Amino acid sequence: MTDHLINVEFQPGRSFQQQIREKLVDLIQKDYFGSAPLPSSRKMAQLLGVSRNTVMLVYEGLVDERFLISKERSGYFVNPELGEYELPQPLTDVSFEAPTGLAWQQRFKRVSANFNTLRKDKNWITYSHPFIYGQIEPTHFPIYQWRECTRIAQSRGTVHEWIEDYVDMDSKALIEQIRLNILPKRGITAAPSEIILTMGTQNSFSLLAGVLTNEDTLVGLENPGYPDLRHIFSASRSRLKFLELDNQGVVVGDQLSQCDYVCVTPSHQYPTTVTMTIERRLQLLAQASEDDFIIIEDDYESEVNFHDRPLPSLKSMDKEGRVIYTGSLSKSLSPGLRIGYLVADAELIKELRTLRRLQYRHPPANNQTVAALFISQGYYDSHLRRMKTLYETKWNLMHEGLKKYLYQCEVTETRGSFCFWLRLPSSIKSEDLVRLASDYSILVESGDSLFAQNPAPKNFMRLGFSAIPENKIDSGLKTLGELIERLQIEAPTHAHTMN
Repeated sequence: MTDHLINVEFQPGRSFQQQIREKLVDLIQKDYFGSAPLPSSRKMAQLLGVSRNTVMLVYEGLVDERFLISKERSGYFVNPELGEYELPQPLTDVSFEAPTGLAWQQRFKRVSANFNTLRKDKNWITYSHPFIYGQIEPTHFPIYQWRECTRIAQSRGTVHEWIEDYVDMDSKALIEQIRLNILPKRGITAAPSEIILTMGTQNSFSLLAGVLTNEDTLVGLENPGYPDLRHIFSASRSRLKFLELDNQGVVVGDQLSQCDYVCVTPSHQYPTTVTMTIERRLQLLAQASEDDFIIIEDDYESEVNFHDRPLPSLKSMDKEGRVIYTGSLSKSLSPGLRIGYLVADAELIKELRTLRRLQYRHPPANNQTVAALFISQGYYDSHLRRMKTLYETKWNLMHEGLKKYLYQCEVTETRGSFCFWLRLPSSIKSEDLVRLASDYSILVESGDSLFAQNPAPKNFMRLGFSAIPENKIDSGLKTLGELIERLQIEAPTHAHTMN
């Protein structure tokens, strides 16, 4: 046995026990130890540079799980019964030729990989200054409260609530918490039969597209807007109409008259952040009634809007059932939980539930149960209060920093929103700034893909602040301002003006 193979490169954020156990299970499954004893707890502790007690806890845990057996005065051995369950070993004496191409591209009826979408850096957390939208600082997730709710959900008296398959139903407890605790804050009253849980707002739109649209359907989308929404309806073969905006949101009138569905983000337009006024909301609802179209309202960040008196949702003003409302816990709690909800007429919800059952039945029941507990125990409201205070502080820092350091840019901002929409000087391409900023560990997002037209404007960008620590905002914006000045100097004098 070569002891150097038992080396563990410990990673921060995970316990020593967890990582040692993971390594030993891997070695056991590879039959590394055979019938020989494992190193003594003292020797293993010396090999890994940890305490002997840590190793003993790992060994005893593996004994409990029947990976190991303990022999008095002999040590720990791999349980010989494990051999009964070994997977077949891969064939090593058979040569395989590479399979011939099956020309999959010719079989595709649509090529989703060609969709122009947001280029999110999966390593965003490694940047010193992540001005990225849609992520949160990991330290701000209420881990202790969520863990307590998880503990309750996993107790013997509660486990039956989620361990069984719901088939096409949702957690009654979570539906009730959304109905009684979340929706009333947006002025919405709904019966349980009018609510369905989804895997996030994007999934809500996908279900709607699957039930409501085909090649004869005209869907109106904001431009600029959420690119994946554009692609979802394109994939359903809907006809798309891209809608003009002004400083009050979607412009009502002729451009909407032929639409079957109009998708809007009235609280904070995505991505320009402008808020649709009460007057415009009333006009939109009136035109929907007159021209017989349905409004799909994406209220994506309303839960953490720190504005003192946010405007009521379109759904709360709807008297005819013409508004389909979508929301989620992504911005208020965590995007990784994938918990969204959709509010609409019971007849539509019933059809959506049937389609959802064919796709994935229901969102994970354990997450539903924990989320319901988290809200009912008051942790959710407490978390929102903390986050609203934090985000207001960050918004103010962004507001002041942009005025001080990015004075060359035209900034669109709305108090209560999670991001700022910037138009760079015409001589600068946003993609150039993205690349240059990354050299300084600054992550920013180009706005190109948020526009529907091709070619898209090249000098827009979005700055989010939910993921960046407060103490990094000023220095990050200062460096960005310096980089913009540098790009302006380096820009060719013949640079054409970009829209």
